[in-house]
This record gives sequence, C-alpha cells and structure tokens, in this order.
Amino acid sequence: MFIPGMRRAAVGLTALAVAALGAVATSPEQADARPKPVDVTLLALNDFHGNLEPPSGSSGTIAGQTAGGVEYLATHLAELRAAAKKKNTITVAAGDLIGASPLLSAAFHDEPTIEALSMAGLDYASVGNHEFDEGAAELLRIQNGGCHPVDGCADGTPYRGAGFQYLSANAFKTATGKPLMAPYAIHKVQGVKVGFIGMTLEGTPQIVSQQGVAGLSFADEADTANRYARELRRKGVQAIVVLLHEGGTQAATGGINDCVGMTGPIVDIANRMDPSIDVVVSGHTHQAYNCNINGKLVTSASSFGRLVTDIDLKIDPRSGDVISAAANNVVVSRDVAKDPKQTALINKYKTVLGPVAGRQVGVTSQAITRSQETLFGTSLGESPLGNLIADAQLAATDDEQNAVAAFMNPGGVRADLDAGPVTYEEAFTVQPFANNLVTLDLTGAQLYCVLEQQFVTGRTLYPSATVGYVVDPNGTTGTVANPCAGTRVVRGSLTIGGTAVDTAATYRVTVNNFLAGGGDGFSALTGGTNQVTGQIDLDAFVAYLTAQSPVSAPALDRIRTTAEVPAA
Repeated sequence: MFIPGMRRAAVGLTALAVAALGAVATSPEQADARPKPVDVTLLALNDFHGNLEPPSGSSGTIAGQTAGGVEYLATHLAELRAAAKKKNTITVAAGDLIGASPLLSAAFHDEPTIEALSMAGLDYASVGNHEFDEGAAELLRIQNGGCHPVDGCADGTPYRGAGFQYLSANAFKTATGKPLMAPYAIHKVQGVKVGFIGMTLEGTPQIVSQQGVAGLSFADEADTANRYARELRRKGVQAIVVLLHEGGTQAATGGINDCVGMTGPIVDIANRMDPSIDVVVSGHTHQAYNCNINGKLVTSASSFGRLVTDIDLKIDPRSGDVISAAANNVVVSRDVAKDPKQTALINKYKTVLGPVAGRQVGVTSQAITRSQETLFGTSLGESPLGNLIADAQLAATDDEQNAVAAFMNPGGVRADLDAGPVTYEEAFTVQPFANNLVTLDLTGAQLYCVLEQQFVTGRTLYPSATVGYVVDPNGTTGTVANPCAGTRVVRGSLTIGGTAVDTAATYRVTVNNFLAGGGDGFSALTGGTNQVTGQIDLDAFVAYLTAQSPVSAPALDRIRTTAEVPAA
C-alpha cells in the first residue's frame, strides 16, 4: 500500500538483514543509481451505458462543457496514451458499460458498445449491475462471443466477443460456489505486476430482475476485495487496484476533481479494505469525484463517457509497491477529431437499424423531464415523466386487466423528453429495459404497506392519475423487516379514482415485472396475487404517446403533504 505524503521506511532490520540487502547508498551519486520508479498510467471510465453517440440535454454536459460520444472518447484515450508511455498505459472500467442503453446499442444486445470499447483499447472492466440485465448466460456470451440465442446475429455478421476482460470477483454460482467470471487479472508493466480485482455492488439482486441474477449469489465488496488481495500478494503482486461498481456522492459544491463531504457506500467499503489495496476505481452513482479515503485513491468518472480518469502510479521496481498515486478527471470534450473507426461502426449499425429509430410516435407540447420535485427537503417527490409513464401503464391495462392504478419506479425512467416530435428512439431511451407490465391484486392494507416501503427504500413510486394520498413528514418510518409499521402515509388519505381505499378490499394494480419481483426493495409487492403479465412497458408508452398527442407534463399533485392538506 501507499499513504500519500509519507515515505516508506524499512523498520526493524537486523544487521544481518541489512548486510544481505547489499551496500546502502551513502552519496548522491550512489542514490541516483537506484532503480527509478516505474510510471504506470491507468485510464478509467464507468457507467457508459451504451452511449455511443453524444448524449443529449443535461446528460451530454459536465463541468460546463458538452461532452461524451465514443468517437470523441476514443480520440481522448489515444491522446492520453500518447502523452504517457503508451506501453505503460492500462485502460479500465468500473461496470455498467452496457444495459439501460440507447436504441443504437440496445437493439443489438449491446454488441456495438462492446465492439466500440474494444476498439478504443479497453483492457479490463468490472461487471456492474446492468451487466446482469439479461442474465448470466448472456453476460458470458457478451464476453466470449457468439450470436444471440433468440435474435441471432442481428447485424448479419458473427459477434466475436469482448476484446477486454470482464472481472467478477463477488458474483458466485450458487450451485458451485465458484466465481461466475475471472475475479482478478495480473498485468505486467516493465517487470512490475499490477493486480486488478473487479466486482459489482453486493445489492445487485435488489436492483436487477430476479431472472437476471438467477443462480447467482453476491458477496460483500470489502470482504471480497480483501480475500483476493491476499491471493494476489501470495502471487507476488503488491500494486493492487479494485474496479468496483459501487460509489458515493460528494456535496453539490464539489467539482469533478474534488471530494467535498463525501457520503455513500464507497466510504465504508474503502475504510474496510485491506491496506494493501492502493486504488479504487468506482462507479454506479454516476458522480464525479477524486478522493483519498483511508489512504487509498478513490475515483469516479461520472457517466456516459463524459469523463476519463487519468491515474498516475509510481511503482517501486524492487518491491512492487505503489509509491504514489494521483488522479485527474479529464472532460471528454467534443473539440477533438472524431475517431474514424468509431464513426464507421456507428454508421454501420445505424444503417442496419434503418427507419425504425426515426419513426415519429407522438408529440409533446412542452419538455417533460424525469426530475423529481422536492419532498421533505430531498428529491423524493413526483416526476412529470414518471407520472406520465404510470398513466400510460394504467391505460394499457385498465380495460384489458381491470387495473385501477399503476406505479412506476424512478430508476426505470432514464431520460427526458424534449418539446416537439417524439421518435421511437427517444421513447426507447426513456424506457430501455423491455420490462413486461404485470397486473396483480393487492388489498388496501397491502397498498398502504407498499407506500410505506417507499420511505424505507428511499425511492418514490410514481403514481397514476387515479391515485392520491397525503404524507406526514412527522410520521414514523418502518423497518426493512416491517415496512408496514410506518406511519408516513396518513391513514384514510389514500384514494383511487377519488374514493378512499378500504384496507380490506382488493384492487387491481399495474407495475412492471421488475417491481412485481420485489425490485428496488419493494418486497411488499411480491405479496400480490392473480398476476397477469402483459405487454412490454415501452410498447405501452409508445401507444399512449400516439393516442394522447400532443402530450403535456402531468401536474405534480398526486402526492401531497400535511402542510398542503391539514388534518381533518
């Protein structure tokens, strides 16, 4: 390990040990003869999410600049390698390279993204939770190659697999107890070994559909890192880097290279990691930061390929230890030349995709955003776009399945809608997961429990226009084991269609299959009965946009507080 600002010193050496080490330098000339440190550059990214083309809107800016797009990312990576010693540069990523992707990548099961990042020189990547969206077998296909078992070779050419190595140290096959993929890799640079341990957050099963993680179990991040750090040291590796798809958040006043008021899981994880771990490249929270936590360099490069973290390591060639580590988050600006190979790849897939992407499916009379209103001083309220999607899901199941209400999870709303014509590609970018709608029976008591669980999970379910209820900021929050014990939702305030919900009555409610399986911690929904699986959520959204155009942003009046609605 290294501790910034401190020099290493040999402690407790006997005279015999000193003699065995050879003569100690006693003059400047002798000191200069010592081997110079080996300079190693790591270029890191995370949470790319298939954004081959420059992201639009706020997702395409950072630090006051427009940023992102794989054509520019590849150029910046090449320039950063040229600035360093090319042979001493290793390019790494901390998960979610694929999944929740725009149509251009997702329509081909994210093969275009893997091809693009392979061409851009990626060497190692940890798995993220979205790498499991289509299940373990599909992830192995993404790594190893071969046509999709259902859709075949969608672009008409064989898929060769990733040109980089995915690492998955804490996802284990439940049947065998063995890691799903290689847990770590050892990379030699000028005679020194650098070890990379890759993994995703332990809570992946709570945020991925149950089909996606079937047959897998996930272990604690720090415990896993420490286990494999010990194994790496036994193999003579002293420079250890963890690629971890879990992260944190700094205060809003912090810039892309700051670490102001850092909070989140990464703080505890880094504090519990073994001192032999030198660097943690993190992700998941889509934040940018550059931190020192517990003597470790901890970084994150935001999301969508808008930043590259340039990490400089100096390694002692004799001991293999990291002497120093420093990082700089570099904006992937669009003022450089586009990489022509990446342009050709994008154009190839655009041609195959054809006119589907550009087909107009509706019109919005104004921009409709996914941003959440403030509730209790935090962004836990309603969202215009979230409400719109809930309305679309109810419209798709009210006559078909007699649904009277619908709820949408915030993590499933991935982009804003601009004002004006809406294309199929834009609608897909908003809802890229291809979740099925599920309509199920819940009692009124179960509905109250589901709503109380919002305050346990820290996630607000966006309700359809038929739903209304009042929240008491002074109410108590339930527990993970007993969310129903909470009293945040004022009893008697929950209405469906303007009528108070009877706790003993049964109601048909629509959610997506992710939520129906207890996703995002909403275990209360798994108690629903008489489940009927319906159409894909995107199809319901597109049909609603077409039927209701021009579409306006729904009012944010479905969840109110006791400050707005005084107690009777």
